Amino acid sequence: MAETQTPARPVPPAARREPPTAPARRRPARATAGTARLAALLVSPTLLVLGVVVLYPTLVALKQSLYGTRGLDPKTGFVEDSEPFVGLQNFAAIFGEAGARFWNAFWNTTFLTATTVLLETLIGVAMALIMHRAFRGRALVRASILIPWAIPTAVTGLLWRWIFHSDGIANALIGHQVLWTTEGFHAKAAVIIADVWKTAPFVGLLVLAGLQVIPNEVYEAARIDGAGVLRRFRHITLPLVKPALLVAVLFRTLDALRMFDLPYILIGAQKTSVETLSMLAQDQAANVRFGPASAYAVILFVYVFLIALAFVRLLGADLVGDDGRPARRRRRLPRRTQGVAA
Repeated sequence: MAETQTPARPVPPAARREPPTAPARRRPARATAGTARLAALLVSPTLLVLGVVVLYPTLVALKQSLYGTRGLDPKTGFVEDSEPFVGLQNFAAIFGEAGARFWNAFWNTTFLTATTVLLETLIGVAMALIMHRAFRGRALVRASILIPWAIPTAVTGLLWRWIFHSDGIANALIGHQVLWTTEGFHAKAAVIIADVWKTAPFVGLLVLAGLQVIPNEVYEAARIDGAGVLRRFRHITLPLVKPALLVAVLFRTLDALRMFDLPYILIGAQKTSVETLSMLAQDQAANVRFGPASAYAVILFVYVFLIALAFVRLLGADLVGDDGRPARRRRRLPRRTQGVAA
């Protein structure tokens, strides 16, 4: 006779037991708090210096921009000993007839920044590629390229003022007399040439640092696959050097927006063709008009801040992720799940 088999009873859900999983390790609260305190202690000197050097002058300039200039009060007919409170009148004046000089300085600043940064980026990348190649005398070429960047800006302005003199080397080379240091577009060209000559090596130095971390095996593999020079530069060099290049362009943009000493020494003060926002603020302060000068300085600060914010948001988005968010780590499946998935 066949043995009768009793059917297996279903196991209730409450009786089912999942295999025990190892609890997630958490750092002790004391260790986390101690690390946070140590980090705050190490960063506090830097924050203190930034507060004294940056935050306090910015707040003082913002307060000063709300006051007018000492002088005769048209209402009372008396000379005021203190600066009158005018509110936002200094800011509103740039939208009136008196704002023509401000907008001229604003567009000069924007034009000089865009032109110089573009040329410095192109020439700096070319310099970095030259300094990165292995050839005899490379150290001498690197030193000669970096010398202009090491020269102080005031000395650079005096040097190029001598070059752009009416009887200088520039006119001798082109065979035509041009008054470079007077009003006109040639004054802008003189400032652009001098600034590019001085600061393009800075961009080249940062790009060179990015080139030196690219392994040679990548270029060898591309060369074996038949990629030419332009194709290797487009698909290998530019993508891998992009972080260093973006940092260089950002630093140069922020520095060019505050351009003052080079056009001031090379061309001169109160020149409509090259007057920047920094030069305008300095001229107002030199004429004891601290309220308008502070207003121009605050506007320049906001302009630089917005450019930096837009630069980081738009061009620096791919450094943290395709959608602008940090890339998430892939979850590691438990061992049992990995075995089933396999």
